[in-house]
Parts: sequence; C-alpha cells; structure tokens
Amino acid sequence: MITQNISFEEQDPGNRWLAAVALAAALLVPATSYSQGGAAPPRATNLSGYMDFQYRKPQFQDGELDFRRFVLLVTHQFSDRIRFVSELELEHAFVEGMVDAGELELEQAYLDFLLSRAFNVRAGILLIPVGIINERHEPPVYYGVERPMVDTFLVPTTWFEVGAGIHGEVGRGLRYRIYAVSPLNAALFTAEEGLREGRQKGSRTNAGRIAATGRLEYLGIRGLTTGVSFWTGQSGFEFRPTFDVPVHLIEADARYSRRGTELRAQFVEISVSNAGQLNDALTRRIGVDPNIGQRMRGALLEASHRFFSSPRLGEIGAFVRYDKVNTQARMPAGAVPLGQFDRDAIVVGATYWPEPDIAVKVDYVIGRNRSTVVQAPNSFNVGLGWWF
Repeated sequence: MITQNISFEEQDPGNRWLAAVALAAALLVPATSYSQGGAAPPRATNLSGYMDFQYRKPQFQDGELDFRRFVLLVTHQFSDRIRFVSELELEHAFVEGMVDAGELELEQAYLDFLLSRAFNVRAGILLIPVGIINERHEPPVYYGVERPMVDTFLVPTTWFEVGAGIHGEVGRGLRYRIYAVSPLNAALFTAEEGLREGRQKGSRTNAGRIAATGRLEYLGIRGLTTGVSFWTGQSGFEFRPTFDVPVHLIEADARYSRRGTELRAQFVEISVSNAGQLNDALTRRIGVDPNIGQRMRGALLEASHRFFSSPRLGEIGAFVRYDKVNTQARMPAGAVPLGQFDRDAIVVGATYWPEPDIAVKVDYVIGRNRSTVVQAPNSFNVGLGWWF
C-alpha cells in the first residue's frame, strides 16, 4: 500500500480498515508534507481489491447465491505530486454478450495532481462525491448485506462519470471536492429506480452541457463527521432543442462514533424539472407512460454497536436501520403516484469481523410500501465481504 505522505481519516474509531479502504479509493487529500517539500516517495504500483458474496432469500421466492462483486484497484505513485488510481469491477461473476448477465465497469481511473493541502486537481473517471457510501462502498465499511435503499435508488451507488475538478482540506478538518462531470441521461430515468439507469458511466458520454457536483465535509469534532453534497445538471440532451430536463440533487448526512456505538443519518432530495414533458415524450417513444416523479425524496437512520471485541477472535456488531425512499414524492400535473414506489424498510442484523478486512454479515429486511396491490417482500440475507 502507498503510505508516504498520506493522511488517514480518523472519524470512525474502531474501524481499523477504513483508512486503508479510503486510501486505495483516493478519497483523501494529501498531507501537509506535500506542500512543505517532503521527500518524494519511490515510484510504486500497488494492487488491492475487494469481493462481495451474497445469499438472498426474498419472501415467497427461492434463495439465490450470487458472487455480487469482484473488484481490483490499481494505484501508481509517479512522484510526490502525481498519482494514478483505478478501480475495475466485475459484477455477478461473468459477462455474456447480448444477455443481461453481469457487468464489467471501470469505476475509477484518474490522475491526481497534488499541489498543496488546500488545493489539488483530479481528472478522469471519478466517483460522484454524494452521500456516505458512494465513495466508500467496500463491504467491510458498512452494515447490512445490501446497500441502503437511499444509496441505491436516490444516490445511484456506484455512481461514476468522466470529469475533472479540485479537492483539498482547509483549516482543521474541513474538506471539499468540486467536480465538473458528464450529465445524466433523463431518457433512461424510471419510476422505480429514479436516476439510476440515467448514469452514462464514461461510455461515449454526451457532454453537450456539463453537470456540477461537490461535497463539503467537516471532521473537526472527534468522532463526528458531517457532510453536504450536491449534483446539478441539464439531463435532457435527447430531447433538445424541444425541451431540457434540469435535475438537482441535495444531500446531507452525519455520522457519530464513540466507544463502539455509531449513529448515522442521511437525507436526499431530487427535483426533476419538466418531468411532465419528459413523461409525454417517453410515452410517445416507448408506448408506455414511465410515470417519472417530479420530486424524489428519502432518508435513513441507523444505529449500531460493537458489543464484542477480541484481538484473537475479532469483533461482532449489531445494527438496526430505518430506510425510506419515495421516487414519486411529487408528481407532474395530472399524474398519479403509485404506492409501490413509496417504500420503506426496517433492517436488523449483525456483522462479524474475524479480521478487520473480512466481514461476515447477516440481516433481515422488513419491507413495506403504500400499495394495496403490489406487496414489498421481506428478505433474509447473508453476506461475505473482504478487502485486501
């Protein structure tokens, strides 16, 4: 691992692996020694990665085993001023042409130009700096077998695009990231998954109108991390010049950790302007009204506690989470929301870490929605995730 002149995050006491995960994902700003003329580290290429294996048993269905993710991260330190970070992910074990089976994605591939502690430049394929999990999505880092609904349907984790921007740390613990990135494609939005299918993912990206995204974090209070994020862009390039689809996302989150207890809270709201025109245009194109919401909203609350810790036997923690998502919180004039898209879930479970970089997870999800026709199933899940 690259360890020279890099500052590690300390906001999650007890999460010993978090520093390594955040480092390989290159989410941290350079340490002060960069701007003070510290000795250049040797040129080094490093390989790391993570895996995620799951068993899921939804109510009324057979169980499913899935090697969900296999990820390799390659980093290279050209000098004390320039580094390269990449992340290649294979989902569902294999990729077969013309069949919806597996994905191979380049989720990160960028150069960092490290100029000072307060100001640095980053360019390439970037993780969008929105929310808690999108930039730190390795299995040992978060509770639960599946990622929260808020970080699936509202923040479409893993969300990455081509772009460039700046990042740094100002004062004591105030960190920022601001990027110009390729926009979303509103023609692929859905009522069920919100913005998720609209990600362009760096593949022959339309960049007619550049979007903007950013995040501000404060870590100046021990054990507490607070953050606010945004994304804004014109996403209707398939419908111009007739109309455009401005999309605006705001997000706020907080994490507090002390003596093995951690509390998390997150709120996300998305506005899709001209959603009525978007639905009309897509209805003419595909023959079915997609019923995309004008306003999407969600939140989560999570509490966890590590009740067992042994240098020899590892650690055990338990958690409970309330997760709510409504992708049709407000509809265009004349459109009717559907109850199955106003969803929430109570998730209870536990994680066992035999080593800090290995997580064995189990949880039970009590799913609910507002529909009288479509039932939200409960599910029992077991996961095995590890990082090296």
